[in-house]
Amino acid sequence: MIILENITMTEFSRHLEETKTIVLPFGTVEEHGRHLPLCTDTLIISEVLKRVSRERTFFLGPVIPYGVCTTTGDHPGTISISPVTLRHLTNDLVREAYKKGLRNVVLVSGHGGGLHMSAMKESAEKLVRSLEGLRMAVFTPYDLLWKELGEIAETPNDSHAGEIETSMVLYLAPGLVKGRSPEEFPGIPRAFVVADKVRRWPGGVWGNPEKASAEKGERAFDLMCGKVIEILDEMSTMED
Repeated sequence: MIILENITMTEFSRHLEETKTIVLPFGTVEEHGRHLPLCTDTLIISEVLKRVSRERTFFLGPVIPYGVCTTTGDHPGTISISPVTLRHLTNDLVREAYKKGLRNVVLVSGHGGGLHMSAMKESAEKLVRSLEGLRMAVFTPYDLLWKELGEIAETPNDSHAGEIETSMVLYLAPGLVKGRSPEEFPGIPRAFVVADKVRRWPGGVWGNPEKASAEKGERAFDLMCGKVIEILDEMSTMED
């Protein structure tokens, strides 16, 4: 396990002979209903990558705990950044990593917001064209495992702060789960952009937390770890 912020510059140079891969996790400070902590996205992705770092060799960067939160941006507790900020942050971090000799950069997000992921991917598109030999992967496990996670959940169309996320926090940090919010789905028409999102989605839950369990959380967690490992292994075999 190579935890970037815990090693010295001498250790960094030595580990660079073992691997040219760095994984950068992204989370949020975002409402997750009345029952889950604001750090839910950060907690889940951090724990996934800690597990994976015991099975594969790479530099694990500190989690970036802020992201682009649009639909939840006005809910109590959410602290969002703009897509512009995220694009600049992604660009700076990757360029610095590249300058230090890292050539494989994996950006893994615990938050699946559309504008959030688009900002990261837009930066990655420009970076791989401008930095010779750079390989990048940008993803959130939720997008890649939508079908598999849906088979674990009993709730159709489960998503934000619902059955799966509640189950994962129950598995990883049960003391942070404060009861259960009732089942809820956003009342925002899919094709529309509205100003008052809180009025149309007061509880900030997308699914049914009452169906959550630690056992489901463990299954979801294992799926996420496996998917990250799969992507790291694929990156290691890619041809330039």
